[in-house]
Amino acid sequence: MEHELLIRLLPFACIFAIMAILEYRFPRRPLDQAKSTRWLGNISLVVLDTIVARFMFTLLGATTIAMAWWVQDHGWGLLPLLHLPTLVTVITAIVLLDLVVYWQHRVFHRVPWLWRLHQVHHADRNLDVSSGLRFHPLEIILSLLIKLAALILLGAPPWAVLLFEVILNGMAMFNHANVKLPLRLDALLRYLVMTPDAHRIHHSVLVEETNSNYGFNISAWDRFFGSYRQHPQAGQDDMTIGLPEYQQAPTERLGWMLLLPWKH
Repeated sequence: MEHELLIRLLPFACIFAIMAILEYRFPRRPLDQAKSTRWLGNISLVVLDTIVARFMFTLLGATTIAMAWWVQDHGWGLLPLLHLPTLVTVITAIVLLDLVVYWQHRVFHRVPWLWRLHQVHHADRNLDVSSGLRFHPLEIILSLLIKLAALILLGAPPWAVLLFEVILNGMAMFNHANVKLPLRLDALLRYLVMTPDAHRIHHSVLVEETNSNYGFNISAWDRFFGSYRQHPQAGQDDMTIGLPEYQQAPTERLGWMLLLPWKH
C-alpha cells in the first residue's frame, strides 16, 4: 500500500508527542523513577520489537497489509460472504479485530507461559505513554501470528487493517499515559473507550484488578464479558502499579526486561 509507512509513523509520532506534553502539563500521579531512564529502556525495547517485526515480515514474505490484500484477492474470510456496504465492512472489521485483541489479552493473562512474556508489560512500576509500547519481542511475534490468522478468518479489507493498527497503537499510548483527565470527561469517554484512569487499574499489583479492564480500545468488551472495574481498591492516587514481586527490581533496564520471562 502506497505511503503505508508514513500513514503509520505520522499518527504515532503526533500522538506520542501530544501525550508526552499532556503528561508534563497535567500529570495524574507522581513518578518514582526518572522518566529519562524509563524511556531509554522502554523505547529501546520498541526499537528491538520493530526490528523483530520486520524480520518476521521478511521471513513470512508479507506484512499484515499484504496478507489482507492476498486474502481479499482470494475471496477468503467471513466478511466477504456478508456482502455489506464498504463502510459497514470496514467498521465491522475494526470492531472484530479489537475483539480478537481483547481475548488475546485475556489469554495471555491466563496461560502461564504466555503470562511469562506478557509480564514484561506489567512489570513497569510507573505508567506513562511509553508503557503502551513496552512488550517482549516474543510477545510481538505471537501477536503478529494471531493477527495474521484473524485476517485469514475475517477477510478484513486492507484499509480497515491499516486503520485498526493505527487506532490501536494510538489508543495504547493514550490509555497508558500519565494524564489527568477531567472526571466528567473520563466518565463520558469510558462508555466508548478505555481511558487512562480505567486502564491504569489493569496495572495494579492486586491480582483481581490486574485481571480486569483488559481492553486497549473499545471499553464495551470488558463490560459485556464481566471484566470491567470502575475504581481501584486503593484509589487512583494510592494504588501501587506493577507486579508485587518486582517492586525493587530494575524494571526499567532493557536487559532485565528481555530476561524476565526466564526468571523464577
